[in-house]
Amino acid sequence: QVQLVESGGGLVQSGGSLRLSCAASGTIFSIYDTGWYRQAPGKQRELVAAITSGGSINYADFVKGRFTISRDNTKNTVDLQMDSLNAEDTAVYFCNLKYRWYNYWGQGTQVTVSS
Repeated sequence: QVQLVESGGGLVQSGGSLRLSCAASGTIFSIYDTGWYRQAPGKQRELVAAITSGGSINYADFVKGRFTISRDNTKNTVDLQMDSLNAEDTAVYFCNLKYRWYNYWGQGTQVTVSS
């Protein structure tokens, strides 16, 4: 059974940094495209950043230059380094794995940025 466990969320002041980590188990991690999404109260879930199994990276416009996604296929992890955080980044952040028709989500980790 595939499990995704996120960690690293919390409360940070505006301008600060956090690093989110997602650890996967129960599957062959390297074949999956991975990503981080977020959902703020009253809003739809949106893509933050993605990194494919081949290493291609894509960022949402609103995080370009501030967030960095990375993955380690030896540790089965995908991380999101978040710098220059602002109040608009407050949301629950979810880790995602996709491969063909397989689509897995973590339970989410809360990120709160105080202004």
